[in-house]
Amino acid sequence: MARPRCSNAVFASFNILTLLLGAAVLAGGIYAGTLHHRGIATDCERILRTPALILGAAIMVVSAAGIVGACCRASLLLWLYLFLAALLILAVLCFAVFALAVTNAGAGQAVSGRGFKEYRLGDYSSWLRRRVEDGRTWGRIRSCLAESGVCRSLQSNRTFDEFVNDNLSPVQSGCCKPPTECNFAYLNETYWTKPSGPSNSSNPDCNTWSNDQSELCYSCQSCKAGVLGNLKNSWKKIAIINAAFIVLLIVVYSLGCCVLRNNRRHKYTLVGNGK
Repeated sequence: MARPRCSNAVFASFNILTLLLGAAVLAGGIYAGTLHHRGIATDCERILRTPALILGAAIMVVSAAGIVGACCRASLLLWLYLFLAALLILAVLCFAVFALAVTNAGAGQAVSGRGFKEYRLGDYSSWLRRRVEDGRTWGRIRSCLAESGVCRSLQSNRTFDEFVNDNLSPVQSGCCKPPTECNFAYLNETYWTKPSGPSNSSNPDCNTWSNDQSELCYSCQSCKAGVLGNLKNSWKKIAIINAAFIVLLIVVYSLGCCVLRNNRRHKYTLVGNGK
């Protein structure tokens, strides 16, 4: 019986860890909600609040079912746990495939004499374009970008040559400066003057640009493309975490199957001994 007890203990230990993780995520969501009601939450925090509450609560419920099922040998709870875990594995796999499909298209365009790339919204998948072109969605993203100070971080009084040779992030390239084809004159990293004559560029972002530090190019098509460019770069990192998470889920799922089998053996042993 030592081996079944060992399997149950390992399985319960895994679920205790995930229970604590779920509690931390849920606490973060509750804290963001508290800030929201007090009127001091940023749009970035409000965007993350609801997913945090749902994810944290779901992890805690599933983990609690696994712990009780393993410790109390409650087969019904283990069946529920395995069902939910299977759904979670399937959902993560579907998300991985979907995210790979929608972020596969699109790449920054190299600009002659520049250390950074520039981004065009039309290069990305239609599904992603619809998300950022939606006024309500983009309003929240735009507010989040402004609050995060992504453009303020560029202000270091560099010369023009130092600035154009910098390796800007997609968001900085798209949101914090006008497109190169606009031929604006550089004053500093976030202040540019329009040419006095008529512009030869048909890019609408040339007219959208503003030296107002709360506006800049946050309403530009290039900014939306830069956000999608950052999303694509982030997905490369998330894909590694996602793969490790899937492997962990499969390991824990296998342990759950082992624990359920142990519970059945224990039940049959008790029946066989007349207990």
